[in-house]
Amino acid sequence: GILAVTAAARRADRGPVWLPRVNLAEAKALPGVALEPIESLAELRGDGTACVGAGDARAEEPRDANGHAPPPDLADVRGHAVARRALEIVAAGGHNLLLIGPPGAGKTMLARSLPGILPTLAADQSVEVTTIHSVAGRLPPGAGLLRHPPFRAPHHTISVAGLVGGGRGPYPGEASLAHRGVLFLDELPEFRRDALEALRQPMEEGTVSVARIGGSVTFPSEFSLVAAMNPCPCGYRGDRLRCRCADDLYARYWSKVSGPILDRIDLVLGIPAVPVEELLSKPAGESSAVVRGRVLSARAAALARGGSGRNAATPASDLDRWGPLGATEAGLLRHAVERFGLSARGVLRVRRVARTIADLAGSSHVRAEHVAEALQYRMPAHAR
Repeated sequence: GILAVTAAARRADRGPVWLPRVNLAEAKALPGVALEPIESLAELRGDGTACVGAGDARAEEPRDANGHAPPPDLADVRGHAVARRALEIVAAGGHNLLLIGPPGAGKTMLARSLPGILPTLAADQSVEVTTIHSVAGRLPPGAGLLRHPPFRAPHHTISVAGLVGGGRGPYPGEASLAHRGVLFLDELPEFRRDALEALRQPMEEGTVSVARIGGSVTFPSEFSLVAAMNPCPCGYRGDRLRCRCADDLYARYWSKVSGPILDRIDLVLGIPAVPVEELLSKPAGESSAVVRGRVLSARAAALARGGSGRNAATPASDLDRWGPLGATEAGLLRHAVERFGLSARGVLRVRRVARTIADLAGSSHVRAEHVAEALQYRMPAHAR
């Protein structure tokens, strides 16, 4: 948590900060604070230590602390044109995504490709994200600022406190460690029901409040949720030769994921198995670098409107100003509500996704084709 301490010192214009020498590289990631590294408290009685400020010539440039292997490149993904498009929308607007398909169809590879098309963190975002990881004790020794959006993929056995925060600290959970990045939940129905329900607040508000006897703590938790699951317990629903799941077993499997959680997911996609011909002969698609260029342009358009750059966080009051609907567009939404029972939250999320699609198309207005595409990603969750 040394980064949080130095940030507080900078805000209060205090210093120098005396700190353990092993934490120096982490603390130097935040400029403008005078630092005094020491090996023990006994050194405070002497004058043998030199102040190492942010502008000291001996200070090395802090290195990135993500420590993960590079994400898969989208060029390596064969087939799945619709899923690739969905990933681009998620990256451009910060939306939530659910991938449903049989084992080995490529759900995990698609999810792990998402960080490669996300924008790097701005300076203030980098400090914010690194501070969270510092408080949680997740920064490796000698690490500097986190410059790339985090990608967190907890196991389905994780507890509520591990997912959303808690413990004796309390400490941030995976939902906060994924702040400004991606929270990937593989095998979604296998997660504890109470843990998934605890995600409602961060998915809606971008924060997590943890209450304890001594008070409450609020952690930032603004992430894109990407979840993956099989269509049924055996994974081969629709294949008459391989699926033996009875209807009641299928219903129980889906009941593990509540309606309120599904309603907070913006895009729901079926991921079919890729035919072997496409795996062996289909040419490579666009690379992550090319797709990332369009994502950056879309986020720049959202920022130019005065938003945060993530359309998923656009307040409802701003949608009428930034994405007004004409008669045709409103008619499409009205039809979806009447036919598929789209909720008020669902209508809001469709409008946000449509605004992102318009940004990717370079359009200042949300048009009927943008709403129609947003609805096609929304319908599987309601028409199932």
